Formats: sequence, structure tokens, C-alpha cells
Amino acid sequence: MKRKIQILPFIFCLTEFITLFAQSQTANTDSLNINNLPSIPFLPDPLIFNEGEKNIPVKNLAQWQQKKEWIKENYQYWVSGSVPPPPKSFGVALISEHTEGKVILRMVELSFGPDSKAKMKVELMIPPGDRPLPVFMTQWNHRGWAQIAVRRGYIGCVYAGADQNDDTQNYDELFSGYDFKTLMKRAWGASRVIDYLYQLPEVDTARIALTGHSRNGKQSLMAAAFDTRIKAVVSSSGGTGGENTFRWSDERFGSESLEEITRNFPDWFSPRLRWFAGREQKLPVDQNSLMSLIAPRGLMLVSAITEDEGNPWSVEQSYQSVKKVYHFLAADSNIAILLRPGRHQHAARDAEDFLDFFDYIFDRSDIIPENKLYYNYSFENWKHKSGELIEPLKVSDEKGIKFIPSSSTAHPDSIREKIRWLLGDEPPGIYPKIPFSSSLDENSSYPDDYLEEVIGEPAIPDNTRKMVMGPYTGLGDNLWGNIYFPAQYITHNSVHAKLPLVIYLHGYSYATGYHRRGIPIIRHFTEQGFAVLAIDMIGFGTRIEEALHFYDRYPRWSVMGKMVADARSLINDACTRMPFIDTTKIYLMGYSLGGTVALITSALDSRIKGTAVVSAFSSFRNDNTGTEGIRHYYELHGLIPRLGFFSGYEDRIPIDFDDILSCIVPRPLLIIAPIYDRDHNITIVRKTISNLPELYRQNKAANKFIFKQPLTYNHFPDSLQQLIAEWLGSQKIK
Repeated sequence: MKRKIQILPFIFCLTEFITLFAQSQTANTDSLNINNLPSIPFLPDPLIFNEGEKNIPVKNLAQWQQKKEWIKENYQYWVSGSVPPPPKSFGVALISEHTEGKVILRMVELSFGPDSKAKMKVELMIPPGDRPLPVFMTQWNHRGWAQIAVRRGYIGCVYAGADQNDDTQNYDELFSGYDFKTLMKRAWGASRVIDYLYQLPEVDTARIALTGHSRNGKQSLMAAAFDTRIKAVVSSSGGTGGENTFRWSDERFGSESLEEITRNFPDWFSPRLRWFAGREQKLPVDQNSLMSLIAPRGLMLVSAITEDEGNPWSVEQSYQSVKKVYHFLAADSNIAILLRPGRHQHAARDAEDFLDFFDYIFDRSDIIPENKLYYNYSFENWKHKSGELIEPLKVSDEKGIKFIPSSSTAHPDSIREKIRWLLGDEPPGIYPKIPFSSSLDENSSYPDDYLEEVIGEPAIPDNTRKMVMGPYTGLGDNLWGNIYFPAQYITHNSVHAKLPLVIYLHGYSYATGYHRRGIPIIRHFTEQGFAVLAIDMIGFGTRIEEALHFYDRYPRWSVMGKMVADARSLINDACTRMPFIDTTKIYLMGYSLGGTVALITSALDSRIKGTAVVSAFSSFRNDNTGTEGIRHYYELHGLIPRLGFFSGYEDRIPIDFDDILSCIVPRPLLIIAPIYDRDHNITIVRKTISNLPELYRQNKAANKFIFKQPLTYNHFPDSLQQLIAEWLGSQKIK
């Protein structure tokens, strides 16, 4: 008799989920129809009509104009709130005017709308020079940027549409019948400033540029998308709802999710947007849709590659999507991307870069944007570099790997050989041998990798101590990493016990690796008496640049293969170089991508005592309708390129996750699969694990397999973290 699948009645997640979705029922019945919207798991294509259903391509300018109107309508309805038409007239009150040197400083207040009650303060900084002059517009708190623009021959223009000085707060009250929220109110207010600029003889109306940082970057995109008089725009570190799309900012990415941003800043966007938390694939439009409205005018997307609310991979996805629209409009050179080093905050060097772009767009300079990409991968490019060609309908490849699905009775060694084949040809390598000292001081004699210092991490709890590892006794292939210890086992800055170890593997947190979101789960593990080893996986956090040329260097390997190899090297380090680790008690824990890496690593490496994963898998063969499917692996993230040869022939993929999981039996395994995980269909997950209870029973280990299905979506809240830590804690005493 098969063991029944356990369903966790998860009070915290259930309450959280019900609260979130109850909010979606309070406004009107539209929320009930969200599930009837087509699923678009990847970014919506601006050049497709009726996407997710008939998928009709945009072929001419007339159709593009229709699609633009559709985007505007849907964006206002679902994301920003609706805007009133421009006022027919406005008043101008001069507040002050004087000169500083040769620069005229003029402060005015605009009034418009019902009874002229809507206001907008504007400061102009007009330098000498041949009239008319280009304009550099920005918000009140970026006046320093405008100062630099003045030196570059621009009229500096700052307006009161920012947190420090916001004249737009009552616009929604004054303009009844329109429900625009804070960011769109400020964007609409920027357009009223342009109304005024158009009346000034000093202004070159063909050269009006707008920029803003953080939430002001978001509003700048909105303003430029809805006002064609803005001829160039730069969104600087706009984050989620700026140059980062909502789809690629969910909890997997470690950035500010749709749920988080609408909870913390409920006034920024339409309340309808919150309905899409956990089901972002149902959102009809996304930020790339908004940005496409700016084409063919100048658009530059700017972000720091390691900022805590950012996602450089997501910014590149936006750029690549919108770039297709610019190409369609024969304006390829008018879109740019700048992924700068550093954190969220900005400096004068950034403003100079923005002005270089504006000068280029306005034919004032020939400095061409560099447009450096960190994740410029595509399956087609990889095929060309690797020279690989796999025909899935043939019986086997040149190595004899059978291109037929494994059966439930397949020998684990056969499955492991197919896993290794799928991961690519791993180059021969060696492991380091220099042992680690038990002294925290000795191993931490060198400071953290400087990028780790840039990224930073939350404060380490008092009950936890950290040992830095690297560079001369680096982990695996000369990697930096950290081990976190329960403080009670540290005496005179040395570890005085052999501790069980958890290797923690993070999700798709491109900007920050494990650092931003990892400390809370690490704390739960140290409270259970574990040492915790954590590194950034290749392409993430401190290792962003390491992945830049991966497929140039290793064309027949895979990024996933490297991740698994790194995880196995950590296991080897723990077993051979760390005298403070109990080598019989090494565990893997991973969320999202980290969970996938953990499962594959556990299947290949018997030294793993137990494994716990959250939102880690569904099926290569069977989960390709309405979800990311294998395209997620071979195209979107470039993790396993060989899967690309099986697109349309998924039934010929030689192994699937049921095979991978079978190789972990009979070791302890905890799988958490949220019922409303948009990336992993729960019905398919259940089918994938359906044979596991029997396999564990046959191996007299029925109690070592646990399957939990919380009533929530794909995220990693504290309740799940605590559950996993307690479960692993129970395993280490057995």
C-alpha cells in the first residue's frame, strides 16, 4: 500500500495566503477573473496581439499604434491607475528670479485643474548659450544632477514631484473619476511642467530629457511612456516597477517582489496590482510593455549590478525585450543599458553618464553607449559556440546515452550517467588540500571579498559567529565563502566541537547571491546546532562577472553543471579540510534554483546525509504549458543548454526529476511544494514524486521522506525556514 502524501496544514502560510487573496476580493469582481486571463510565464511580447491565446504578430505601424493604445489602457487599469486629460490652460506665478554668476535661477508655481487648485512648483536653472537650449528634467531631490546638467549646457529643471516636496498628493482628489496613484500622479505632474516648458522661448522642445532615481526612476518611465514630448529618458535604479519587471522580481530573485512593494508602499500603484502577487504570469502588461511605449525615443536603463533591491539579469531581460521594438521601428541606437558597479545610491559620475546618453540622442556628442551585458546568453549562440547537434529522435548519442526516458526500475548508476550527460562535459579538475584551522581569526585573516562588502549582509545574530574562507585557503575552485557557527561552540575564537553541517544554496538572487536573504535561514540552522556553509553560485552576487564568459570558456559544459560541481567541492572540503565538521552529518538545503542544485547534487553524491528543498522542481517532460518549462533551463537562464535540443520533443529527454529523486532514496528528503507555485504545477509535482513513498518503503525508510504542500505561492517565509531547520535538526540526532 502506498504511503499517503502528507499535506501540511500550515497555519502561517494559510493565513498569509488567505489574507492576500481576500484583499483581492474587496474592490470589485475583476479580481475574480484574474485566473481567466491568459498565462504569460515569460515577459509579455510588445509585438504580439492577444498573447497567450491567438498570438497575432504586429506587422506594421498601424498595428503597432493599436497595440500601444492597448498597452496604455491595460497599464493604467492594472498597474498605475487612470489619468485625466491634460488641462486646457494653466496659470504661472513667479516666486523668485535671480542670477548666480551667468545662470538665471527662476522659481515658479503652476496652477491648473478644477478652480486652479492643482499646483506644481518648478525651478529652472538657465545657463548662457545659444538659444534654444536642451532641458534636463528631474525631481526635486535630484537638484544636484541638474547642477551638473547646467555645466553641460542644459536648462536644469526640477519639479515638486518627489517625497521631499510633492505637490501632486491631492491630484486624485481634485480630478474625480481618475484613480491614478502616487507614481503616476507625479508622472502626470511632470507632463504639466512640460506644458510650461513649451511656452518658453529658451527651451528647445525637441530636446527635453527626463531622469530620476529609485522611485523617481519608476515615475520617469511612466511619464515618458505617456508623454511623447519627452524625447529621452533614463531610469536610474528604478528597481521593481522601474526597469525591473514584476515577473522577474518575485521572491525567487531576492529583490523587491510585487507582494513586498505593494504591501510596503500601497499608495504607489493601483490596488489591483496586488492581486497578481504569486500569480505574476497573469499580469497582462509588465514594465517592458510600458518601456516599449517610449520607442523610438531615447531610453536608457540603469542599475547597479549588486544593489540590494535590484536584479541585473532582469534589467537585461527588459532591455532585450524592448530592443526588439526599437529594431521594429528602425531605432536600434536609441536604446541603451548601463549596469554600473556599486550599490543603490548614485554619484556625480552617474549623472555625467546620463548626460552623455542625452547628448548622444540629441546629436550633441558621438560618445556611443557601451551597452555591456553580463547575461548575454542565447541557446542559438551557444549551439554555434559549442558545435553541438543532438537529434532527439535518434536512439543514442555518440557516448551511448539512451534517448529514452528512464523507468522507475532504472539502476541509479544509469540515471546518474544521464544526469552527468545532461549537465555537459565537466572538465577534469582537482580539489584543494590545505586544511582549515579551527580558529576564526586564522581563517578570517583576510577581509571579505570586496564585492561581498559592497553587497553587504544583514547583521549576524548574537548567537552566530562567522568564519571567512578565502582566498589562500579558498573553497573548491578558489571560491570565497563563509561558515556560520552557533556561538556556544566558539571559545577564544576557535571552534571546539565537531558540528553537523548544512550547505545552503540560494535562489535566483542575481544581484546579491545568498547575502541579502540568507541570514534569517542561517540563523534558524545555527539555533538547531548546525554549522552553515554558504557561497554565491556562479553568476550571482560576488560571482556575477565570473559567469560573463562561461560558455566561451566551457562551451560543452553547463552553468548548472558548474553549480553542482561547486556544491560537490564544498562537500569534499567539509569532509577533508574542516576538522570542526562531523562528516557523517552533511546536509543540503536549497530554495528555488538552490533547491534544484541541491537535488541534482544529492543524486550524484552519496556523502549527503539529507536534503531539504522548497519550490525546486516539477518536470522537464511534462510541465511546458503555461509555465516556464524546459525553456527556463535552456534559454531563459542558460542553465542546461542541452535541454534546448528537446524543445518539442520533451518526451525524449533522457531523465526527469522523478529519476533524480529516486537516486536520493533512502536518505532523508523533505520536499516543500506550495500549491499555488506559478513556476511548478502542483499536479505535475505530485505526479513526479508519486513513486517516492513506495521506493522509501521498499528501502525500509518510509519515515525519511516528507512531502509538504502549504497553501501559498512560491516564496520562502520565516515559517517555512523554521520548519526546514527543525526537520533537519531532527535528522541530525538520528
